[in-house]
Amino acid sequence: MKRVFLLIATNIAVLLVASLIMSILGVNPSTMSGLLVFAALIGFGGSFVSLKISKWMAKKTMGCEVITNPRDSDEKWLVETVARQAEQAGIKMPEVAVYHSPELNAFATGPSKNNSLVAVSTGLLHGMSRDEVEAVLAHEVSHVANGDMVTLTLIQGVVNTFVIFAARAIARAIDTFVSSNDEEGEGMGVFAYMAVVFVLDMILGILASTIVHYFSRIREYRADAGAAKLVGANKMIAALERLRQGPESNAMPAQMSALGINGKRSAAEFFMSHPPLEKRIEALRNQ
Repeated sequence: MKRVFLLIATNIAVLLVASLIMSILGVNPSTMSGLLVFAALIGFGGSFVSLKISKWMAKKTMGCEVITNPRDSDEKWLVETVARQAEQAGIKMPEVAVYHSPELNAFATGPSKNNSLVAVSTGLLHGMSRDEVEAVLAHEVSHVANGDMVTLTLIQGVVNTFVIFAARAIARAIDTFVSSNDEEGEGMGVFAYMAVVFVLDMILGILASTIVHYFSRIREYRADAGAAKLVGANKMIAALERLRQGPESNAMPAQMSALGINGKRSAAEFFMSHPPLEKRIEALRNQ
């Protein structure tokens, strides 16, 4: 419930701020240009707010324990390994954290290359060899060095803007058509219009998500290649093989599952945020 509350509160805050900005600017969302501005404010606003608070949100939703003073040899090794890799990648040292979960997973997030968080699950830390964990950490550091969080935020912002604008533009066209064929010229009515917008938001959102997933899969290949440069392709292949032998990732909430190294699987690849592990392994072997 805490995760749902945080997500809802964030979206409500974005809506309120966007409405306030539009009121100050005198933008009327009833015009097409006003609608486009409204869509961009909501679409990009929500994405950038999520990016800005991504570290805080990750810590809260996943229960991350940031390592400030290592409590044991494993934590000391984690911090030292990330520090070494960050220096190799030319980025500022990320915060390093551990979260309690039996699944083999890890993720990186943060608003910029020099303000990031790398976190690993206790299941991954204790269920993999150090060479494999080192490769996973290199994968996450590569995400940070590639600026993947910002890139995906921009893509998500464009997609959100398109969905918000298109859904309302189509709903208006339907309303105009109904009104022109209605003797009283009343159109669909407020509730019917809102219902149409809601359905279109859902349908267009699902279709648009395939675009985001496509770019997300590309960034996974790039992060695998980056990890291979940092620690060697054999270590990265061994880590992916270990993930392939384990169960599907289910512990992460939906809004964070794309961040993990071990993504959720699907029968249709274009609905997956991560390429199949077999394809990732093959790509490393062929590079």
